[in-house]
Amino acid sequence: MLDKDKTKFTLWVLAWPIFIELFLQFLLGAVDTLMVSRISDDAVAVVGFSNQLFQAMTTLFMTVASGAGILIAQKLGSLKNLDARKIAIMALSVSTLIGVLLSAVLYMLPTQIASVLQLPDRLLPLAGTYISIVGGGMVLVAMMSTMSTVIRNTGNTRGPMYTAVVMNIIHVFLNYGFIFGAFGLPQWGLTGVAISTVISRLLAVVALMFMFLRSFDYRIHIREFRLFDKPLFKEIMNIGWPLGVNMSCWVFSQLIIYTFIAQLGATELAARTYMNTLESMCFLLGMSIATGAQIQIAHLYGAGQTKQAYKAAYRAFGIGIIFVGVNALLIYVLGAQILGLFTADSEIIAIGVSLLGLNLILQPGKLLNMTLGNSLNAVGDTRFTMYISLGSMWIIATGLSYVLGVQYGWGLVGIYCCMIADEYVRGILSFFRWRGQKMLRKAGEKERERLDAGNNPVETIVAPSV
Repeated sequence: MLDKDKTKFTLWVLAWPIFIELFLQFLLGAVDTLMVSRISDDAVAVVGFSNQLFQAMTTLFMTVASGAGILIAQKLGSLKNLDARKIAIMALSVSTLIGVLLSAVLYMLPTQIASVLQLPDRLLPLAGTYISIVGGGMVLVAMMSTMSTVIRNTGNTRGPMYTAVVMNIIHVFLNYGFIFGAFGLPQWGLTGVAISTVISRLLAVVALMFMFLRSFDYRIHIREFRLFDKPLFKEIMNIGWPLGVNMSCWVFSQLIIYTFIAQLGATELAARTYMNTLESMCFLLGMSIATGAQIQIAHLYGAGQTKQAYKAAYRAFGIGIIFVGVNALLIYVLGAQILGLFTADSEIIAIGVSLLGLNLILQPGKLLNMTLGNSLNAVGDTRFTMYISLGSMWIIATGLSYVLGVQYGWGLVGIYCCMIADEYVRGILSFFRWRGQKMLRKAGEKERERLDAGNNPVETIVAPSV
């Protein structure tokens, strides 16, 4: 590995910009929730419900983007820079096409989709407006997510961070204007929030496109988006489709759990939305470290440095558990006051406070699952994480949530208990899989065979014809 790459792909250099980016995304969501709460708790419930729907939809293009991101880091680690470049181009082309199709469906059928997902009738008019506008811009999310993933996996985690800073400032400015009629903007309430979201994402896409086209040794040209390399795309999908199933399991199980909560009532739905904000606040540092570790491990794996890759996962978990533990404890102590910033409804606050202790137990399990699961994904062991997700999320997180939360009447407490069990089951299984080093041993054997054969892994870099 080159000295320059060693610096770019250290955990700290990768993780801190990711943390800033994730923090600003969280801030965007928190400010959204705080400002929307000034409209009504019903509006908050609609935003929380709609965001779960949008997350479910994003798995369709993140299948390609996530697989491409891991493969780009691996290819750069093995110095196959031109292959990494081709993968980036194909990922953006395919993801954008999927995003266009999703935008069309969400724009045309917003109320029908919300109704099928058991949203209470009184919330349907608000949901129809919000989903049609924000969902109609889903193609922007597809482009933004794919370009951010590609850029981060080249070792440039600062670029997406800077974009997130500007996007958040613009979004908060427009939100305030549209909700309160400030700055000469019309007072459009939830409709204004939706428009603000789309405008800020559009500007982010423009900024990320500028960086994306310059992410590799040779500038990417727009006409190259016709490129399709079948063998490389097959490599993307070999890694990506299990990741897509894994992500689908999570977001669709969460969406179904939201329908269970919706059956409990709008109060519980709003409480869950507020708690989701607090949980995100807890886990930002842990998630940034886990994501940075995935990029680092994929790069080390591609470079044949399997021992360093193995140790990197444990180092990331050790660092992450300190930050996650402290954050969870602070939220436990200050949670009631923080909830009071979002709502004056005493029933919603009481429900949220009852879940704060469970959040202390949830977060370490979540970190274990995320760090070790990401490490397995980084070395291409995505089918294993898919298999355990299929079993644990649907049986424990979803199935038992309905039994305990709805049938037995435990409500949100029962649902949280099932979510905790799911995170720990998947985390422990991932730990034993990583400890077995199956994929790392295979990579080590291939590297020894290559060295014995006297091959040189460094490709001759030739400017692509355009």
